[in-house]
Amino acid sequence: MRKQVITAVFYSILLGNCGPAPKTSATANPAGSPAYTGSRAAMLDNNTFELKEISSDETYGYSENNPVKVGGVKDSEGPLNERRFLNALLGPNGETVSYSRKGSCCPFKTPNGFSGAGLLDRYEVSYEGLEKPVYIFINMYDFGELRAPRGFSFKK
Repeated sequence: MRKQVITAVFYSILLGNCGPAPKTSATANPAGSPAYTGSRAAMLDNNTFELKEISSDETYGYSENNPVKVGGVKDSEGPLNERRFLNALLGPNGETVSYSRKGSCCPFKTPNGFSGAGLLDRYEVSYEGLEKPVYIFINMYDFGELRAPRGFSFKK
């Protein structure tokens, strides 16, 4: 247990987790964002992944055991890929989504991480009409097929 706590603290500091990031609108297109070249996912624009379907798995993105895998950390685009994924989401009726990073958690083994390990990032996600925000877990170390979590739609 002590080793897990020390590892989590180490990676928290290493990844710059000094507190939650400011709340960001999913419609934002930050000025000065670099052109995208590193992902295996298709793009709608430099700041938005192209999603093609909604996951049939109700745990996808909502569980630390089934996170969204955006990859990119080896190309220094892990956090950017997280935002690209979140920017692609809409509410079920096309509502604008807002999100806020709530920190890192859940150490796991990955060959793409630092010293063979990584941490998931946890985001609070909401849209107008949603009774209470939901939390989405994102893995920026490994790539996977990107889908909108159940309860969301996506930009086209």
